[in-house]
Amino acid sequence: MNRSIFEVAHVIKRFGAEFGMQSHPNNYQLTVLNALQQCRTAELGGHKDKCNNPACSHEHYSYNSCGNRHCPKCQIARQMLWAEDRMRDALNVKHFHVVFTVPDELNEICLIDSKFFYSSLFACAWDTLRSFGYSHHGVETGAICVLHTWGANLSLHPHLHCLVPAAGQNVRGKILDIGREGKYLYPVKQMSAVFRGKLLLRLKQHLKKQNRFTCDIQQTIDHCYAKQWVIYSEPSLGNAKQIVEYLAKYTHRVAISNTRIKNIDERNVTFSYKDYADNANQKLMTLTGVEFLRRFAMHILPRGFVKIRYYGILASSYKEQVKHLKSRPDILQLTETRWQRMVRLTGFDSCKCPICKTGNMIVMETLPRIRSPDNVFYPRTNHQNL
Repeated sequence: MNRSIFEVAHVIKRFGAEFGMQSHPNNYQLTVLNALQQCRTAELGGHKDKCNNPACSHEHYSYNSCGNRHCPKCQIARQMLWAEDRMRDALNVKHFHVVFTVPDELNEICLIDSKFFYSSLFACAWDTLRSFGYSHHGVETGAICVLHTWGANLSLHPHLHCLVPAAGQNVRGKILDIGREGKYLYPVKQMSAVFRGKLLLRLKQHLKKQNRFTCDIQQTIDHCYAKQWVIYSEPSLGNAKQIVEYLAKYTHRVAISNTRIKNIDERNVTFSYKDYADNANQKLMTLTGVEFLRRFAMHILPRGFVKIRYYGILASSYKEQVKHLKSRPDILQLTETRWQRMVRLTGFDSCKCPICKTGNMIVMETLPRIRSPDNVFYPRTNHQNL
């Protein structure tokens, strides 16, 4: 795969110090940005390889990846492996795609305590889905929920993509198919009202407990109560393979991919985005380098925060009960190494010589990591710890 001409790492290297001085990001954000700008460079170390074909003897250097979940260069492999693992667990029933969104007015509250806000999104979305499963079908249903925090232009737009199976366990412990009637699983308007009430109540109680509740926040919450919230629900998806491939598109995305960055100059960064207000047409947006990094840093999740969660009958505790619903319970009982899996999934063998295509690249020398202070591009004083 060819590398992009412009990368997020290039933006960090060029504008990182200025961003650090102007925006005062917390230490964890600085650590993540530093990892991204070092990814696949000599700073992380690597190895010198040589082709074992005597007729070739090609040599090159390979550098280590950062492995950070916010890195655009480190997510493709994880996405493929995750998709294959979910294929083995997929239930052979209809699935529905439900997206829980919140009004933009709540962004201010989100920035006060993002970890609690995102956790509340998960809790209230699942509580809503679970209650509708019991009230409409009398079963414990399930969901895979994936958090996204960004809009097309890197703005803050927290929302959850949820994949809900048309199956559930009744009080007698029997797994039932509940999706035979109609194109949609639950009435969307009723779900929106219930989700709105649960989330706003939870946020209000938390802010009061933290002594952060103000008149302005009360006005924001009152305004959000008065608005009609939107939950997107799509008709049932296809078979297990299509379901997993569809969800895999969402699981390991980052705020912006390198391919979307079109230009970097002395002051600005230009990137492409889809304008959904204009029939999803591709457009270009130009931001200053500091503003680009400020928006990107908003989407760095709190340390250790889990962004993909499994609920109900899709949780590990229900593994045996739903085993008979799996499309292929014996699929791919894997004994391969991670490298062997990637070769099979991608068709690309990183150990093959890129020149002669027949020899194997043998490690001749290990290159140590360059020892230097963390976050060398940013001043560390007066930063708030996460």
